[in-house]
Amino acid sequence: MTQRRSGRALAAAVLAVVLAGCGGQGSDAGGPGPGDGNDASARSAITTPAPAGKQVRPLARSVPVGLRIPALGVDTPVMRLGLAADGAVEVPPVTDDDVAGWYRHSPTPGQVGPSVVLGHVTVGTHGDGVFRRLGQLRRGDRVEARRADGTAAQFTVTEVRTVAKADFPTDDVYGDVDRPELRLITCGGPRSGDEYRDNVIVFAELSATTSGER
Repeated sequence: MTQRRSGRALAAAVLAVVLAGCGGQGSDAGGPGPGDGNDASARSAITTPAPAGKQVRPLARSVPVGLRIPALGVDTPVMRLGLAADGAVEVPPVTDDDVAGWYRHSPTPGQVGPSVVLGHVTVGTHGDGVFRRLGQLRRGDRVEARRADGTAAQFTVTEVRTVAKADFPTDDVYGDVDRPELRLITCGGPRSGDEYRDNVIVFAELSATTSGER
């Protein structure tokens, strides 16, 4: 069973990777494991939006297998990321695949708490990163996380920040919250070699859930 970490513990673990940069280097993190496939294509979707003035009911744990951001034309698989040997959070590998990575010690999308997804802005000679246009998102844009159990968690963007890595808002990003939220993180700002000065951070909250029925 995956251990659930507090927001403060999560912050300490993840901070190293966001400060390290999202340029042309990556880890050898693996993709979704056995049994994590998404068979939602064989299901009819039933979407449950939040009633006016109410929060959407949180979902049970189920790992994300895909991420869709309509405003950016992003529809990508999601791999699981753990911790590297030095204790920093892994980043997606530098390959030709345009993929995002979910940090497996954070809540799954739709669970209570901040679910953390990281992606490259560029990946050197391997092409453009999946989050290369993340900073273009605006309040009200939608993000959908497809989950291994065939459900989907739909989020609405509430804020987009570009901040200097030296001033990374650790508590805002990784602190405990009492509802399901999503954080999308990449690099931004001026580039020097493989490193970027800033981070782009998207904050979003759960706005609907989609369940699948045979």
